[in-house]
Amino acid sequence: MLGTSKRLVLENDVVRLWYHPEERIVHHQFLKFIWGKQFREVLNEGLKVFEHEGATKWLSDDRENSALSKDDTEWAMTDWFPRVAKAGWKHWSIVLPRNVIGQMNMTRFIAAYSARGLVVNVFEEPAAALDWLERAGSPQPRSRASEAT
Repeated sequence: MLGTSKRLVLENDVVRLWYHPEERIVHHQFLKFIWGKQFREVLNEGLKVFEHEGATKWLSDDRENSALSKDDTEWAMTDWFPRVAKAGWKHWSIVLPRNVIGQMNMTRFIAAYSARGLVVNVFEEPAAALDWLERAGSPQPRSRASEAT
């Protein structure tokens, strides 16, 4: 179960951004389609949390988002991603957009970021995504079979 110390980092009419310090999770929820300056602002605010707080995980609740513009996609992949990866991003859970075009767009991000070493998992609901992130990267208990060898 996630800790209760969730801290609001950013909130406006299109996005909420939180930080869960006990689990080192950055968590955004897009409230409607987001692009351009507002899209880049939320990702950069999350990056600041990685840099200053030691976050390693990100939950993207993108249910209300759609496909990004070519410029935003290029910026996220070539500018923002290398910076957040350098800051320690290891695990990403995603709740995909309801919009099919948005889902297809996110599939490109998943493939590109996974190829660069990010551990990614997709969920239908934020609660399951948070639960997975809480366990992601934790040492797994050894099975009795492995102890016998």
